[in-house]
Amino acid sequence: MKDNVAIRWAILITVAFVQGANYYFYDTISPLKVTLETNFGFTSSDFGLFVSMYSFPNTFLLMAIFGGIILDKIGIRRTGLTFITLMTMGGVVTAYGASPMYTNGGPFYDIMASFLPKYSPELKMMLLGRFIFGLGAETSIVVISKTIVKWFKGKELALAFGTKIGIARLGSAAAFFYTVPISNSASHWTMAIWFSVLLLGIGLLAFLVYTFFDRKLDKQITPDAKLTAPDKFKMSDLVNLLTNRSFIFVTLLCLTFYSAVFPFQSFSADFFLNKYGSIDQELSGKIAAILAVGTFTFTPLFGLVIDRFGKSASFMILGSAMIVLIYMAFAFTNIHPSIPQVLLGVAFALVPAAMWPSVAKIIDESKIGTAYGAMFSIQNLGLWAFPLLIGIVLEKTNPGITFAILLKREDKRSGYGLELPSNKKK
Repeated sequence: MKDNVAIRWAILITVAFVQGANYYFYDTISPLKVTLETNFGFTSSDFGLFVSMYSFPNTFLLMAIFGGIILDKIGIRRTGLTFITLMTMGGVVTAYGASPMYTNGGPFYDIMASFLPKYSPELKMMLLGRFIFGLGAETSIVVISKTIVKWFKGKELALAFGTKIGIARLGSAAAFFYTVPISNSASHWTMAIWFSVLLLGIGLLAFLVYTFFDRKLDKQITPDAKLTAPDKFKMSDLVNLLTNRSFIFVTLLCLTFYSAVFPFQSFSADFFLNKYGSIDQELSGKIAAILAVGTFTFTPLFGLVIDRFGKSASFMILGSAMIVLIYMAFAFTNIHPSIPQVLLGVAFALVPAAMWPSVAKIIDESKIGTAYGAMFSIQNLGLWAFPLLIGIVLEKTNPGITFAILLKREDKRSGYGLELPSNKKK
């Protein structure tokens, strides 16, 4: 089956959609930061805590590593369905925590209000949802990565990874581009979050469809069921990974690179709103979407080049160097943010297009799930720490700045989809 180009690429698009739905939900809250501040009294620290909670189970509970080990042991189908279901459940809980049903005293509201009074009941329920979402989402990406290796190893692997990443980033772009318009036009602003949950549900159904093809492929590759029995996991497998110098260097790049990009992406809509006085909430989200559009455009192209000419290390070095220069432009110039955003999209395409396929070249396929799981777990250390730090820094250095901007734009207030409940803590 995987020798059939049409089937192979249809499989790629199917599983890439699952990751795209994942990314859409991950980023759909970011353009709503001002809305959360106004409706629920969120501070920048609260928002940073919410963003970082995604990474908590994968950093401190090592779920990405365990998920990778489970993947290598019980296979793509069962692991994928389990963790994509968890991801979807986390989305439901998060959306419920912001919904009028919950905020008007619905199930579990009183329980959440009974402890840690420093944090609002809305924040605590949304944190629980974000935790469950992160519990499933990272391992689901590991599953999808191994799926790509399974169908494309020895063929156009870098192009496949580049296309998968590009489609996934298109999910992020759509979240930044459409969340605020959906929020403004819907009967209640939380419909924008529920729409992202709907996409997670469709992604779960799409993966269920994929499992039928995966089962057929397994029968074609190894008709004898005895040959399909996976090796038992041994601690030496993990030790071998963590002593492999090439794997260590790639993993450290994964940690530092994504720690530099993903937290910025989460706060970028708020950054553009606050730094550039002529930009409103909807436009700031659309500018933030340029990053993901750039990766959607360039990652498959760079993957195609790598498949043909190699030079993975050069691509990773160039992309990393570009990140430093781009952030200096954001910090020290007043150039319109769309320009460095385009360049950031190019840099964000260069590194992943080279990095993820390189792992399949240095790690045996039977241990690829464990390898990707270890990388994601280490990566999540940065994704947990940096949003917290950014939120604290913003709160200390820019107290009340968002509300000041809103007051200056009182005539545009209706464009934010905001509601000011009189019975909620501000």
